[in-house]
Amino acid sequence: MIRAVTAVVAAWVVVACGTLSSTGPDAGGGGNAGGAAGGGYGGSGGGGGGGPAFTGIKKVFVIAMENQAAASVYGSANAPYINNTLMMQGGHSTNYGDVLGSSVPSEPHYIWMEAGTNVFSDHTFTNDNDVSATNRTASSAHLVTQMAALPTPKTWRAYQEGMNTTTGTCPIASSGHYAAKHDPFVFFTDVAGSPPSKTNAGCATHHRAFTLSAFQADLNANDVADYTFITPDLCNDMHGGFCANSCLGSVTVGTCVNAGDSWLAAVVPSILTYINAHDGVLMIVWDEPESAGTQPFVIIGPHVKPNFTSNVAVTHSSYLKSLQRIFGVAVFANVTAANDFSDFFETGFFP
Repeated sequence: MIRAVTAVVAAWVVVACGTLSSTGPDAGGGGNAGGAAGGGYGGSGGGGGGGPAFTGIKKVFVIAMENQAAASVYGSANAPYINNTLMMQGGHSTNYGDVLGSSVPSEPHYIWMEAGTNVFSDHTFTNDNDVSATNRTASSAHLVTQMAALPTPKTWRAYQEGMNTTTGTCPIASSGHYAAKHDPFVFFTDVAGSPPSKTNAGCATHHRAFTLSAFQADLNANDVADYTFITPDLCNDMHGGFCANSCLGSVTVGTCVNAGDSWLAAVVPSILTYINAHDGVLMIVWDEPESAGTQPFVIIGPHVKPNFTSNVAVTHSSYLKSLQRIFGVAVFANVTAANDFSDFFETGFFP
């Protein structure tokens, strides 16, 4: 199935009138250490063991991977970093279901992660088309707008690998190995403008082209938003149909999975160092499985149970509900009944 759509930094802030203005991301202290930076995840134990009391998850990083079933990743020799490092340090789900079904392409899945639905009063997302005057929604009922409306706004930023002059600084146009359908935020007009524009200033403020060196520099400078959403390009996201798109010499599930695993092995260690020192959490999500079955989900952080397997039924609705709880915004009615991610956390460390 050839397509790309179910997982963290200058932030987007959506003001009440529905346009965007920018604020700097949290550049201050950023929370309590959960253990030695870059080391194991012992945690502060809610204040015991010599550390200050835990006061909440401060930073959320999400990496969005593509179109692989859990059976193609868990236990695979093609994913040694995921299986031998990340799943040992954190938790993973064996019951993460596809909220829309594998017959529905990527874009609606990404929209669901941001809004808990792909159906709006002015538009229903059903395909993988780029952002346009007709393929967008004016709905403000989505996560980052909620975050911006808080009395003390929460900040967020999207890193998109493969952005270039064709995609725009507000990357509404696909180009090369960048796919706009993997950036859920630009489909909302309170982010990308009405009509959506590749040069929308507010949108551009909240997007950065992902390169490992630039991303590492942001982490080193503590230039990190409350919510960071990272999308690898089509070469690195495990998408089955595109791994030979001038990236790899052959197209197999194994080569796609291995390419994504190698990308994660290069990118994730610096995130783990950061979240361990700033009460953060990293979620690695897949938008959908390529065929029927469950999809992978891995979560890591100083207060996530290590080497933990959860069989609680979760979906992208659970993802959104969990982020809404973490950031202290209202949970949308259409995701209220979903299980959240509390099963993965030590007692007292999930809101």
